[in-house]
Amino acid sequence: MISNRRFRVDLPLVFILLLGVFLNTYNIWLDAYANTYYTTAVASMLQNFHNFFFGSLDSAGSVTVDKPPVTFWIQTVSAYIFGLHGWSVILPQALAGVGSILLIYLLVKPSFGTAAARISALVMACTPVAVAVSRTNNIDSMLVFTLLLGTWFLFRAIKRNSVLSLLGAFALIGLGFNMKMLQAYMILPAFVLFYLFAFKSTWKKKAGVLSGAIALMLVISVSWAVIVDSIPASERPYIGSSETNSVLELAFGYNGVSRLTGNQGGGPGGERGGMPGGERRGVDGRTGDAVGTAPGTAGTDSGSAGTTGGQSAAGGAGDNGTLPGVGGATGGSAAVPDGANGGGMPGVPGGDGQGQPPGFGGGPGGGSGGMFGTGEKGPLRLFQSALSGQASWMIPFAALASVALLAGLRRNNFTRKHKESLFWLSWLLPGMAFFSVAGFFHHYYLIMLVPPIAALAGAGWSEMWSAYRSKSGWLSWLLPAAVAVTAAFQVFIMAPYNGTIGSGWTYGVGLTGAAAAIVLIVLKFRITRFSYAAAVAGLLVLLIGPAYWAATPITYGLNSMIPQAGPSGGSDRGAMGQWPGGGMMPGGGSDGAGSGPQNGDGANQGAGPGTQEAGSGDGPDASTGGASIGSETDRSAGGWGAPGAMGGGMGGRSVNEALLAYMKAHIGSTTYLFATSDYNTAAPYIIDKGEKVVTLGGFSGNDPVYTTAQLEDMVKTGKLKYFLISEGGGGRGGNAELTQWLAQHGKKISSEEWQSGSAQTQTDTGAAAGMDGGRMGSMTLYEVTIEDGGNAS
Repeated sequence: MISNRRFRVDLPLVFILLLGVFLNTYNIWLDAYANTYYTTAVASMLQNFHNFFFGSLDSAGSVTVDKPPVTFWIQTVSAYIFGLHGWSVILPQALAGVGSILLIYLLVKPSFGTAAARISALVMACTPVAVAVSRTNNIDSMLVFTLLLGTWFLFRAIKRNSVLSLLGAFALIGLGFNMKMLQAYMILPAFVLFYLFAFKSTWKKKAGVLSGAIALMLVISVSWAVIVDSIPASERPYIGSSETNSVLELAFGYNGVSRLTGNQGGGPGGERGGMPGGERRGVDGRTGDAVGTAPGTAGTDSGSAGTTGGQSAAGGAGDNGTLPGVGGATGGSAAVPDGANGGGMPGVPGGDGQGQPPGFGGGPGGGSGGMFGTGEKGPLRLFQSALSGQASWMIPFAALASVALLAGLRRNNFTRKHKESLFWLSWLLPGMAFFSVAGFFHHYYLIMLVPPIAALAGAGWSEMWSAYRSKSGWLSWLLPAAVAVTAAFQVFIMAPYNGTIGSGWTYGVGLTGAAAAIVLIVLKFRITRFSYAAAVAGLLVLLIGPAYWAATPITYGLNSMIPQAGPSGGSDRGAMGQWPGGGMMPGGGSDGAGSGPQNGDGANQGAGPGTQEAGSGDGPDASTGGASIGSETDRSAGGWGAPGAMGGGMGGRSVNEALLAYMKAHIGSTTYLFATSDYNTAAPYIIDKGEKVVTLGGFSGNDPVYTTAQLEDMVKTGKLKYFLISEGGGGRGGNAELTQWLAQHGKKISSEEWQSGSAQTQTDTGAAAGMDGGRMGSMTLYEVTIEDGGNAS
């Protein structure tokens, strides 16, 4: 029989989805590279199936990225279809963000109604961190979509009493594990509790089915890891950022327990920063300088001097492309992929050991604690200025909403609404507890809290409205109280940014929130046709601040490596909209810093106090800017450094055309163009030119990927001839032996042969053109050949 029910389009939902599409996708085509670490991997994965399966960082399949490959498989397919561009690797995550909005609507509507579902979808769309992450090629947006899809299967399993749907739900958690490992398990307590309380069956059968579902989840979770770990190490890439070349160790160590404890140390060559444990300045607070002890300093070549102590200058980027205007002649790149190998920034003078430049903190004016500026550990961490602007806007509303949702809970009155409310709380509360005490995470991880906050806000609004209409009882006061308390908290979030965004926004949110609460109180004694409109308006007022923050990645720019939302610039600034720990992103100024937007190579297009003339860097290849994917044109022209564009590119590096020409003329039949110490140097050649480049040490140059015997074999068999190595890199933990081997057996190629113009003078004392001198010093080109007797010369 054909149903007479006609399908109706929910127009408000359509508008909410269109809002999500706009926030997640507008101007992503201006992002040349997105998170370069992962884009480099996608470029390598496009080259052959071996690299694709393992998620190889470089062309040789030498080392993997620090996460499983499922999300990167999706990005690689997108890049294969549309070509390799920044937007093509971002697009899957942007669409996943929109899909999450739709899934929240579908999850909330059956039990709580259309109005609640629309509100939940709107909160999801307007939460700043969800937008910021979805505009990058980081994994988290795809992970949240996968977990919400699993939730949809779980709710379906409960509704239909379907074991098959339940297995599908837990299988999707296993799939999520193959995106970002143990982070996917944060939802597991909610799944288990909801199944036990809501599934209609005997407890004995429940235990059996649940055991089978968890077993399936575990099998799927470790499937790729077991396959990779079972392959001999000589036949697969080194597992990047692991200590024992094992995926399982990476999952439960660096991507597991270390996230809670904050301990990132322990590679074969010492801690991940490249020095033995306990010896790096500013790491884990052991021997670190105080925050802001060093003044902002000029970049090695084109950075302009900053004059304010404790605040980094953000003028033209130094040749080594650390933070703009921050000296980096002796240290690492400021770009950290998901924190990989990043504890502390040895390249930033006076760094605080938390991945932060000097004087930068999570709150306005700096000084926030926690690694990467994530605030001080404790129960109020999510409400501190370091984190509150990312996902916490609606937490007070969700908290009071939860009271309304569970107020009628009784043993003999355990309804579907109660069960679903407990599910969302079981997702939210453990997540909040983890982020309150965790030692190692980034701001954008907080996207894990967004779905339960959105669901509780929408469902709770519906319940509070019902209680409000009843006129009697204390529950009827929850709606105006929730509006007033949440508006006050949002004023607290926005007030430190008055110098940047203007006080009108803060006063507007505070006054309209107070007015909405007063109107609700007045109308409570006489419910009229305006009461519902007032209740809706009170909720919408609370989304003004989050919506503004959610739009800042478009208006202020975004660091694609470690994305955050929020306005930047001026002296009243906090953690949002900045580099980890507060460093300014494109478009943001600071005291003694350039305030113009950045172009593709990290150099400012506009000058500010304490800077040189805009774009005045005299570094090599300064005229070309950052090379774009698939194009050699200047990226800065209308480019991705304009407001709304992205950071997190190659840290100032671009293809050195003189070097490339020299290589092409001399490599002959050699398989790989050259080998280099870390991915940052290799990235432009792999991404822009599609060249085959070997990374000797993964992201930071610290992974023990190759032995000297393996390198000698690669040279002897004609796979490798040239090595582009940092002069200061000899002390990088496990790779010191490789650097020493090159120094002893390789022939240095004079910079006159592979540089031209001003770049030539830079090479001997500073950096190669577009190459910034590597992570630890100036770059040197070696040629290594093997004589008939087996000796290197």
